Amino acid sequence: MHAESDERGDAVVPTATADDRKVESGAHLVRVRKTEDERTGTAELGSRAPGFIKASRPLHLSWQVGVFIVGLAVVGGGVVLLPLPGPGWLIIFGGMAIWATEFVWAQLVLRWTKRKVTEAAQKAMDPKVRRRNIVLTSIAVAILAALLAVYLWKFGWVLPWNIDR
Repeated sequence: MHAESDERGDAVVPTATADDRKVESGAHLVRVRKTEDERTGTAELGSRAPGFIKASRPLHLSWQVGVFIVGLAVVGGGVVLLPLPGPGWLIIFGGMAIWATEFVWAQLVLRWTKRKVTEAAQKAMDPKVRRRNIVLTSIAVAILAALLAVYLWKFGWVLPWNIDR
């Protein structure tokens, strides 16, 4: 990094990398370094409460308690739906997203989850993995077809609970 100067020879700001952007400030062209969040496309960590709520400590604390309770209710509903038919995991991640509006730990958990899901999706699109999955699925379908054929040969079109011995 080295200092850059304008037309008059005054130092403007240190020069950074190609990830910089130039911003015109009055008569000067100032180079502003992009933050890590701008480069990676991730949001800043911390509370996303409106400014007037953050300005008052008691109001912000009660806001955080309310967000925690709402997030807890949503996550609890998702946990209840895990063994039942329903989108349990989707609802749990929705509750985590609610918590992530206020709590850094939830933001970090969501970032980690997004990264792992993206990695898994990329692995699944790998041609070798796709070929292996297609082969394994074909073998499983062939085994199920063979079992169905044996069942039909032995019992015919009779449902399993209506079979007479």
